[in-house]
Amino acid sequence: QVQLVESGGGLVQAGGSLRLSCTASGSIFSISVMYWYRQAPGKQREFVALITSGGNTNYADSVKGRFTISSDNAKNTVYLQMNSLKPEDTAVYYCWSPTLSWGRGTQVTVSS
Repeated sequence: QVQLVESGGGLVQAGGSLRLSCTASGSIFSISVMYWYRQAPGKQREFVALITSGGNTNYADSVKGRFTISSDNAKNTVYLQMNSLKPEDTAVYYCWSPTLSWGRGTQVTVSS
């Protein structure tokens, strides 16, 4: 089964940027949709963004205009470019697809 590994998290000041990567151990070419989710301490995991195999995207209202999801099938990687970060973006970020298991996530911490 294809495994997902997230990376690129870290500590950044408010207003800064990070780019997260989600690399699959196998081909994502046939996967119809890939998601980014996040989970803040004490809160439920929430939807952040998705990208379909056709390149269509959708975003949570809270990140619209600041985050951009993209994919590189040749590298079996999905990205999440995060700009204008806010302290409320602090969370563990996960990539996922309905046919795959959750990865371990990558921690994003935004300081005020």
